[in-house]
Amino acid sequence: MFNRAVSRLSRKRPPSDIHDSDGSASSSHQNPKSTAKWAASLENLLEDPEGVKRFREFLKKEFSEENVLFWLACEDFKKTQDKKQMQEKAKEIYMTFLSSKASSQVNVEGQSRLNEKILEEPHPLMFQKLQDQIFNLMKYDSYSRFLKSDLFLKHKRTEEEDEDSTDAQTAAKRASRIYNT
Repeated sequence: MFNRAVSRLSRKRPPSDIHDSDGSASSSHQNPKSTAKWAASLENLLEDPEGVKRFREFLKKEFSEENVLFWLACEDFKKTQDKKQMQEKAKEIYMTFLSSKASSQVNVEGQSRLNEKILEEPHPLMFQKLQDQIFNLMKYDSYSRFLKSDLFLKHKRTEEEDEDSTDAQTAAKRASRIYNT
């Protein structure tokens, strides 16, 4: 269930990314400045499904993918309305990321004070302090390294090359219209 939620979150596209201003469907190739948005803030990166995908790739190589997975799971958890579902998700987050036996344990302060009793009465913000700690850890540590990484820089170059190619094609079309009239 958790993996499906993370997969859904990483596939979700913000409404602004679904259509271009002319109403045509947008794709990552038509939105050439995503790396500029990612470089502006970690928040922008985490709002973009492609950004999350690239950041996860990077964190996997650094053996710290659990941080972004925990952050995404908490975001999904906060949107949960149904009490039974909330209990299930809270237990899954706890068992996956916070318990001493967690398969993908995150390193947060106060972790030792968390126990399964908190799962009995879940509420949408029960993991907020821990999520904030992980966000800050990513923001001041992993994110800055990501922006300097080969993975990010390669993606940025590809975007710039695609943009240059598109600009050249547009100029050629304009020239063709001018000379064919």
